[in-house]
Amino acid sequence: MFSEALDKKANEIIARYPVKRSALLPLLHLVQNEENQITKEGMRYVAKKVGVEMNDVFEVLTFYTMYFTEPIGTHHIQLCRTISCYLRGAEEIREHLEKRLGIKPGQRTADGRFRLSEVECLGSCCTAPMFQINFDYHENLTPEKVDQILDSLP
Repeated sequence: MFSEALDKKANEIIARYPVKRSALLPLLHLVQNEENQITKEGMRYVAKKVGVEMNDVFEVLTFYTMYFTEPIGTHHIQLCRTISCYLRGAEEIREHLEKRLGIKPGQRTADGRFRLSEVECLGSCCTAPMFQINFDYHENLTPEKVDQILDSLP
């Protein structure tokens, strides 16, 4: 089901670890990046690659908030909600995003372009409020800056 390129990358990741099971988290990321979610087929693939039961993969998958069993969307907006961001305007940014996108945290836009999540500290307290879109940080946010960022996305 998965491409040869993905399988090759999975094998390279596994080779970095003395115990195959230790590659479970990076393999989940790999599968999620390929599928835009982690399906049962993805869980089976990871379980087989690292030599664990599918239930072991499911337990890890459901423990961490960075893995999704439904489509994420093209642009995953992860808004920091911890104290530094909150004190510097994260609530206003969340309200602006909700209004602009027509969704609440934990939801995805109907066209599949955006998913909004609130997350714990992203480690950028000095530049709060901030969010991460996919793997890119955006800091010192204002509603105007949020609009510029969203408008620049494909």
